Amino acid sequence: MTTALNYLAVLFVFLLLAAPSLYGMAHDRRIDRQLRAAATRPADHHTPRYETAA
Repeated sequence: MTTALNYLAVLFVFLLLAAPSLYGMAHDRRIDRQLRAAATRPADHHTPRYETAA
């Protein structure tokens, strides 16, 4: 029983230390996808972010 708890404790610490890195990798991949999509979009394709008030 204590061996199983030891393995779970090690797994928990590993996940605790690896979580920020994994989150950062996912964030970087999302940015890369957005940059790739923007690079392949035609130059005359313009989508306004905001409507003009006047």
